[in-house]
Amino acid sequence: MSYTVLFLTKARKELAVGWSWYEEQKTGLGDRFLNVVMDKVSQIEKAPERYPKRFKNYHEAIIPVFPYLLIYRINKKKKSVVIVSVFHTRRNPAKKVRG
Repeated sequence: MSYTVLFLTKARKELAVGWSWYEEQKTGLGDRFLNVVMDKVSQIEKAPERYPKRFKNYHEAIIPVFPYLLIYRINKKKKSVVIVSVFHTRRNPAKKVRG
């Protein structure tokens, strides 16, 4: 059974910034980035426990091709996954779940 996936505002902003930056580099690259991220979200939706916990109750899923991670937490009772960050791996790791 699939989980419902929700994005925090912070994660939506990070996704938009990533899309915009890649789109500025080459037309269509932002869309490719978005498609790869959403493919990973689909995988998480189907099997959220698949990816490891790295910090407290936060899981991390690596985005292929692009230097990003999806940071998320699972609410088993509500059958939901909350994406808290679309994190660029070159940023300070202390900001993964804080901002």
